[in-house]
Amino acid sequence: MTFNSGAELGGTTARKRGGLVAGGVGVAGLGGLAILLLNLFTGGDIGGLLGLGDGSGGAPASETVVADCEVGADANSDDECRLVFGQRVLDLYWQDHVQGYRPPQLIVVDGQTSTACGTASNQTGPFYCPPEETIYVDPDFFGLLRTQFDTSAGELAQLYVLAHEYGHHIQQITGVFDAYPPNGTGPESNGVRTELQADCLAGAWVASASQEVDANGVPYLQAPTEAQLRDALDAAAAVGDDHIQAQSGAVNPESWTHGSSEQRRAWFTAGYQNGLSACDTFEIPGSSL
Repeated sequence: MTFNSGAELGGTTARKRGGLVAGGVGVAGLGGLAILLLNLFTGGDIGGLLGLGDGSGGAPASETVVADCEVGADANSDDECRLVFGQRVLDLYWQDHVQGYRPPQLIVVDGQTSTACGTASNQTGPFYCPPEETIYVDPDFFGLLRTQFDTSAGELAQLYVLAHEYGHHIQQITGVFDAYPPNGTGPESNGVRTELQADCLAGAWVASASQEVDANGVPYLQAPTEAQLRDALDAAAAVGDDHIQAQSGAVNPESWTHGSSEQRRAWFTAGYQNGLSACDTFEIPGSSL
């Protein structure tokens, strides 16, 4: 989705944090891509798999207010500003749909930083940390996908990533995590249902995002184009459990935690076409997922 160039941010609570450098372990080849894509929407830490440790033992990370993101033109030209503007539009949407809404903190990661949920860096990918009610994203991650792995990670795909993590925040503050702990594996597990619901919530937001306006009444976002929607759906399909597992040659539904590529596309589309009322993934039989 494209921001209207004159839309004004009007301040932000987003913070930029960094200072801990990853341990020099690169990610290369198809296996590395699978790990990166797997963690794109997981909300979990794979730092141990990549040799990044727990973030301890380095210099303390510095934290500053994200700067130089003032108008929509900045968001269109800069991944970091796109995240900050996305935060504003997501908060406006959810405060109208969740009673007593409290926004998550957004941390734009510069290099690497430790969190209560493990290491955050461009190699672990974006994630939501429930104990902190915080979303961590290193915008260099999108560049890594584009330049090294032939993945577009375009405007809407990036906002979809952020909206999906916001979906986990909504699950946290509305009690979904407590009612349906996202543990266990398998095609009908709570883990799969949790991820598919977050995809659906993201789709519902995308459908309405262009209605949110700045203090001057200027819409923040233009309606998504068909090409942008295809890009977001491709991103959803890329992180399906079956697609990830196929890279290693063996698909095992009993180990799924996020759902198939087809399911992830379908639930994003359900939210986009039918809104939040279509996003109950917990009270339906597994055959309907």
